[in-house]
Amino acid sequence: MATASQVPAQEEVKKAPLNLTPQAVAKVREIMATQDPLPAGLRIGVVGGGCSGFQYSMAFENQSGMMDKVFSFDDLKVFVDSTSLMYLNGCTVDYVETLEAAGFKFENPQVKSTCGCGSSFSV
Repeated sequence: MATASQVPAQEEVKKAPLNLTPQAVAKVREIMATQDPLPAGLRIGVVGGGCSGFQYSMAFENQSGMMDKVFSFDDLKVFVDSTSLMYLNGCTVDYVETLEAAGFKFENPQVKSTCGCGSSFSV
């Protein structure tokens, strides 16, 4: 009698469609540490609005939504809804500090144009 040995299925690790730089992850963790209660992760999304049609959004979340994709960046959970995911494919989120300003910067190869103030975009 032949028996088939079962090999445990290897967990497929998918590359996240967006990237957070180490500086962005560190800044998010720094801000998260000041929250009470401590959030479960960061939500990154794209919402309608602004002068060019779309804007990026970032907010802390206590849990993922039913339709969210969850990505991990150095143990930081990032939640992205399926609609936003198509606009964020290939996007890099960085945290930049200069003498003039500090903040999160989105580098998105899908963006065709931005508004004059730089807070909204179109694809």
